[in-house]
Amino acid sequence: LSHWDKVKKWAVAHSALQDLFQDEVPAALPGPQRDRLQVFQDWAVLYLKYLQIFRSLEEVYKQLVQPQRRRAVRTVLDGLMGRLLELKAQMVDLNLSEFNFFDDLLPDLKMTPKDLEMPLPRCFLREQKHKQTVWALVRTSSVQDMSLEEVVRLLQVSERAWQGRIRAGCCHGDRTVFQVWRGHVQRKQTAQEQTEEMMFLGMIPAEPPGPSPHQLRAQQFSAGLRLIQDQNEEEYQRVQLSVKCSVLDMEGTDMKESLRDQIQQWFSECRDVTGKFPDFPDLQDPDGRSASLFTQKTPEQVGGQVGEQVGEQVGGQVGGQVREQVGGQV
Repeated sequence: LSHWDKVKKWAVAHSALQDLFQDEVPAALPGPQRDRLQVFQDWAVLYLKYLQIFRSLEEVYKQLVQPQRRRAVRTVLDGLMGRLLELKAQMVDLNLSEFNFFDDLLPDLKMTPKDLEMPLPRCFLREQKHKQTVWALVRTSSVQDMSLEEVVRLLQVSERAWQGRIRAGCCHGDRTVFQVWRGHVQRKQTAQEQTEEMMFLGMIPAEPPGPSPHQLRAQQFSAGLRLIQDQNEEEYQRVQLSVKCSVLDMEGTDMKESLRDQIQQWFSECRDVTGKFPDFPDLQDPDGRSASLFTQKTPEQVGGQVGEQVGEQVGGQVGGQVREQVGGQV
């Protein structure tokens, strides 16, 4: 895809998503639907439209090389996959079946049965390959850290286990293996003869000797594109880390001093108003942590908050005096 094709696809997908959001969240809430077929059709149309957008954006994500744009498109793809799973679960619960039929809706949306196939996201495939590579390196490093005696002992244990499995199956497995092998060879030979006969009759085209030049160029382009994406991602991570470290080195001390001054000022103001230092923020309360000290508040909000604290303290003192008087009378 060229740059303008990717921009056009992204613009079309963005516009379609906005239209779907307006359809799913209308200004006026509709009444409850009692027609089961109509509910299924509404969900099916949403599912098919989301699937079209997902396939289009997945193709755009494959061609992008800028890390920032890839992250933006990846966020949208994750949301689309989640919404597709939600709609699929709703249709399964409605029909009590894992299989849904969209034959009546495909012509209206200009889709073919092949478009219903859910493509496996390429980003997941690449992440899986990366994880496998990392685990292979981890396993290799763990074996290298072992001593020679430990490696020999591990190989001996594995060899004994393998020999035990062989002895357990050799008694009755020879004849089974021979039969399976003969059946496999015969089926393979029969399929080859059928293919040659159909090719001789002209019912199927002859198999090319190898990939065509266009396929080779496409494979080379895909490999080069993946290499550029990996290089840009590595450079982006490196630059992001360097910027973070430079900001921490240049402004970290000033930020710490500024936060320390704000905390000291807050403690001093609360002491001047209430007569004692306030308690530390509660870590279990999401709204009561230290982040609330640095929020921008108006003077009215600060006065109201201080007034509540003073009222609580006055109420506690009055309650304590009343309890003391009642206890003395008793």
